[in-house]
Amino acid sequence: MEIYGLNKTTLLDYPGRVACTLFTGGCNFRCPFCQNSELVLCPDTQPVHPEQELFAFLEKRAGILSGVCITGGEPTLQPDLPVFIQKIKALGYAVKLDTNGARPDVLRHLLEKGLVDYIAMDIKNAPGRYPETAGIPGLDICSIQESVSLIKDIGLDYEFRTTIVKELHSEDDIRVIGEWLAGCKAYYLQSYQDSETVLLPGFHAHDESTLQHFVKVLQQWIPNTQLRGI
Repeated sequence: MEIYGLNKTTLLDYPGRVACTLFTGGCNFRCPFCQNSELVLCPDTQPVHPEQELFAFLEKRAGILSGVCITGGEPTLQPDLPVFIQKIKALGYAVKLDTNGARPDVLRHLLEKGLVDYIAMDIKNAPGRYPETAGIPGLDICSIQESVSLIKDIGLDYEFRTTIVKELHSEDDIRVIGEWLAGCKAYYLQSYQDSETVLLPGFHAHDESTLQHFVKVLQQWIPNTQLRGI
């Protein structure tokens, strides 16, 4: 398993746990507002953290850290992900997986094997705007909808989350998302943040008052809707 980044300690990425975050490379989406463009487009140009070093780190931090977050890129593209997670769990860690939900077959396998303790799935937009927001013209979102249903029904800890971009997310879109995800355990809105590594520059964030309004709109369908990072 090739890991292209390691955040050794985080209090934010895994709710309720002190964790570390591992970054995989490659993605099947091309979200124009993505901040990890180097991991998405050219992961082979990034330094690789050897597995031996990663597991030595995890063994050393056992008892200090209690969780491992696996993010990307899109981790479910990695063929050896199940075996990699098994090794992490053998050390006593809980595992959180970040995913775009495009590979429900992989999610189902991981869940059936008990390899994931928490899932965070990115919801890019209302279904009708998914191809535009994911950067994949003609995208069939049936797999996305299947993953949403799977995650909601599995009984595991999870969250859905959306990075809100002024040019891509209107109040109408927010209402459609709310109806789609109605009754889910937790939904977080994250404001777009500009940076030098954005895949396609030129996007903007909504102001905080608009974001807070979106939260109130969503709470009609999802009471546990929160604004993260503001």
